[in-house]
Amino acid sequence: MKYNGFLSTFPPEIKIFIAAFIVVLSIGFYTGLLFVNETSTSNPNKIVENYLGNEEDEDAEIMKFKKSEREMLTTVHTHILSMSFIFFLLGSLVWLTKLPKKIKLFLTIEPFVSVLLTFGGIYLLWSGILWMKYVIVFSGALMTLTYSLSVIIVLLQLFKNKNLH
Repeated sequence: MKYNGFLSTFPPEIKIFIAAFIVVLSIGFYTGLLFVNETSTSNPNKIVENYLGNEEDEDAEIMKFKKSEREMLTTVHTHILSMSFIFFLLGSLVWLTKLPKKIKLFLTIEPFVSVLLTFGGIYLLWSGILWMKYVIVFSGALMTLTYSLSVIIVLLQLFKNKNLH
């Protein structure tokens, strides 16, 4: 079959290259989630504690202090930049799949919104807007879901049998 712009028509060597990239990218992405689970979990109150500290809790197992502005800016800056690249590259692959345009649009734009809400929300939470903890949990979960769906779709279409369509 001739190349027509869809992943399923790519040469086998390019498919393996893309699959290797997706696997390594996903190891990095999910390792980051393991780190989040170790530091703040998906519990909104633990997120607050992670960034604002727990100095007033005399019974705390681990004493945590409010992050400095430098730490916060570094966290927000590095995550927004790196996640933008991750979702741009993955989104580029999603646009090469055989899916309806509206689904592709959602899977490729939503992560950018979630990145801004999650890491902007972390900064706003640190600034004192405590209800952002719920936005952070929701947007982080949605970002992870769209990442996972995109990866599954790309991998499935990479190794789709060309003779079946």
